[in-house]
Amino acid sequence: MNRALLVIDVQREYFDGAFPVRHPVNHLESILKVMAAARKANMPTAIIRHHQPDPDSPVFRYGSDMWQLHDEVASLPHDVLIDKQMPGSFTNTSLDAFLKAEDVQTVCITGYMTQVCCDTTARQAFHRGYQVEFLSDATGTLDVSNKAGSVTAEQLHESILVAQQMFISDVVDSETWMQRL
Repeated sequence: MNRALLVIDVQREYFDGAFPVRHPVNHLESILKVMAAARKANMPTAIIRHHQPDPDSPVFRYGSDMWQLHDEVASLPHDVLIDKQMPGSFTNTSLDAFLKAEDVQTVCITGYMTQVCCDTTARQAFHRGYQVEFLSDATGTLDVSNKAGSVTAEQLHESILVAQQMFISDVVDSETWMQRL
């Protein structure tokens, strides 16, 4: 089973900007471990980076400091860097072509945020016929409050993982995933 690792939106905005990820606690450490394991296993790795289409956006503004990849992720080897403007990593990008060129059947989802870009990308991958692995400790989110209500990061993360496991993804932790390689 040919796998690829998708490292979604591990950008400074989620550490030093408007959306600090807080759950799970060791999310970045887990992402770095699976990136190293993927490289050791010669697994194709795609880093995906988001920017807002509005050039004056206060968040994820193309070229801004907060748009940059986290330094540790940027320093690790990867096969392709894909920029996107929508939550789904397949929308108007070359991701599907990259995966097909690498003969990938299974994608592994890591990065931010669990409920937006990771969830959307997992669903898009499933709809395209890929098997999907969703790493519970290498994805992350934050507390959310809006006009619909409020939810803690823990509740939101768990809810998305449960929903993913129902039909879309095989939800596992990074240690279990690395044992499969």
